[in-house]
Amino acid sequence: MEPRSIALLALPDVQLLDVAGPLDVFAEANAQSGRAAYSLSLIGTERGPITTSSGRRLIADLVAPAEAGAAFDTLLVAGAPRIHEAALAPDLLAWLADAAARSRRYGSVCSGAFLLGQAGLLDGRRVTTHWAVAEMLAARYPGARIEPDAICLFDGPLRTAAGVTAGLDLALALVEEDLGVEIARRVAAQLVMFFKRGGGQMQFSRRGVSAPSGRSALQEVQRWVAAHPAEDHGVERLAARTGMSPRHFARVFRTETGLTPAAYVETVRIEAVRRLLETRDIALKQVAGACGFRDADTLRRAFTRRVGTSPAEYRRRHARG
Repeated sequence: MEPRSIALLALPDVQLLDVAGPLDVFAEANAQSGRAAYSLSLIGTERGPITTSSGRRLIADLVAPAEAGAAFDTLLVAGAPRIHEAALAPDLLAWLADAAARSRRYGSVCSGAFLLGQAGLLDGRRVTTHWAVAEMLAARYPGARIEPDAICLFDGPLRTAAGVTAGLDLALALVEEDLGVEIARRVAAQLVMFFKRGGGQMQFSRRGVSAPSGRSALQEVQRWVAAHPAEDHGVERLAARTGMSPRHFARVFRTETGLTPAAYVETVRIEAVRRLLETRDIALKQVAGACGFRDADTLRRAFTRRVGTSPAEYRRRHARG
């Protein structure tokens, strides 16, 4: 069989692991399958070395659009720290759209999804990207259905991965798609990575609660909630701290902060739970009481819904020391 051609597009300031991670997975698949299952190429956008965000330099095999006219089996776009600020030249966008259309499948690693969006390749598709820029991607490309907790998503010919190391997960899923589960498991074992990562990427999110916003009375309420997560924070009690009626308070709070009071309180409490799970070896019942949840079961349900994994699994993966 002819090798499947894998091409990875990298802009200046590209995240090095967005390139090296997937390529190493495909290279290991060649080793584990005992044949050249994949041929790999790196595509740049200008002549000369590609300087990555870490300062290391890469040498492209091809320069788009002049030298990269052929269709590929798989075309992937790597992410970069400020890729959402990049505006591709019209000829490069046209090449990307055409190359994707002529390839069997195409996709992105991390924030590389922004370039696919510029090329009109996300409309009507389920898409994931790094959790920190998922809202921005959704606002910029409303025709796409952004799923910020997903590690990898397959939708038709489109393949997208979450942040940075999820590029390895994506490449491994492509290997499984092409060469079967046994080869993919052997690749994962050799690279000491999970064959299927548990939970979604929101367990890694450190966004938490943003700085207090809105009028000063609302900011005082937000600071009080953050400092006392275990207190009773019903709308009536919070409204009383501002001198507003509960109905007026709820309306103003949502307008000026973008969250309902209940959603804000739950967000604060979940962040408090995460800190305790990471730093304290105490029973979940104690964690619930310290963070304002009625009992361990209520905490477990809310935590799994918001973070995408159970408290026990989160502690196992993220506890310090």
